[in-house]
Amino acid sequence: MPEDPTRPSKPSPLVSAARYSEIGFIIPAAVFLGYALGRLLDRWMHTRWLYLAGVIFGAVAGFVQMIRMATALSRQKPDA
Repeated sequence: MPEDPTRPSKPSPLVSAARYSEIGFIIPAAVFLGYALGRLLDRWMHTRWLYLAGVIFGAVAGFVQMIRMATALSRQKPDA
């Protein structure tokens, strides 16, 4: 397969660091978002347990996205 001429040959170190550091922020952000949405639903529906479901759903979604990103980064051809 020919190389894409629009793609740079080697990403800069800052781009690589940003990609890998993004993995560390995915799970906490997803858990917080699940918690916040669960609390909003708790207030709206007058319940006391939906925030827990939101935290669990956020954690699962965060792990799934982290695994997707890690596999995509590992599939990239190493630059020589």
